[in-house]
Amino acid sequence: MNINHLFQKGIATMATLTLFTSSSFMTSQAAEKTTSLQQPVAIVKTSEGSVRLELWPDAAPETVKNFIDLAEGRKAFKDAKSGEEVTKPFYDGLTFHRVIKDFMIQGGCPLGTGTAGPGYQFKDEVNAVGLGLSELKAIKEGQTHPWLLVRSQEDFQRLVLGPALQKMGIKSEEEFKAKMEEIQKTVNAMSLQDVYANQGYVYEKDLTPKKPLRGVIAMANSGPNTNGSQFFINVVDTPHLTGKHTVFGKVIEGMDVVDKISKLETDASGKTSTPVVIESIRLEKKE
Repeated sequence: MNINHLFQKGIATMATLTLFTSSSFMTSQAAEKTTSLQQPVAIVKTSEGSVRLELWPDAAPETVKNFIDLAEGRKAFKDAKSGEEVTKPFYDGLTFHRVIKDFMIQGGCPLGTGTAGPGYQFKDEVNAVGLGLSELKAIKEGQTHPWLLVRSQEDFQRLVLGPALQKMGIKSEEEFKAKMEEIQKTVNAMSLQDVYANQGYVYEKDLTPKKPLRGVIAMANSGPNTNGSQFFINVVDTPHLTGKHTVFGKVIEGMDVVDKISKLETDASGKTSTPVVIESIRLEKKE
């Protein structure tokens, strides 16, 4: 997508440009740090078999604690159906409500629709610098980075230009025209980290960086800092999700179960014909 062309079109549409924070995808070429052998392990028992997950507190301490506390019934949450505050094992009896072949399996919604959670949200835990996002140019040789998924003028305005203008405090077509050169220079200099930071993502340099590879478990969300209870397990590497989702563990046993679930028959929304039930999620007891 040629940037000069998009900037010229931006003048004509500036008056109606909506500035808002939006979710999109990106990736990284950074290497992960070695995971300690002393990490906690969770056992996910499903109607299709069991999966053992190694969890990574060094990469996402708040996320791991939330996952364990909800799973074992240590943390109060708002019941999505009754609206009452309860304390019980959250995931028991829920389903993998969204299954996409050659992508991932997603669970943790108490309504089974992907629209609900525990009644609260918490921050992302991602080290963008450690993942190399600060070194990847958002725009190179007049073209947007393919991981930004900019396929149209509307995409460019929504994902890149709009959030940048908001950060620069530019609110009118007149300001846009007057500062055209400054805007173009600023946008051309941005890294992928800059683009996503403009959208509202906040990153932490002290966390162990983890990429969304095959077999990892990560938080599902609807944008920056909207984590709750929903999670997904990757069936393939998903580099385009790097920096947008908190990765907090990986499958160490039972990947065949994950693969099996991912290949089940589904409808257009990803709901399996036969529900895949999460019977329980519990920490493995150390001997």
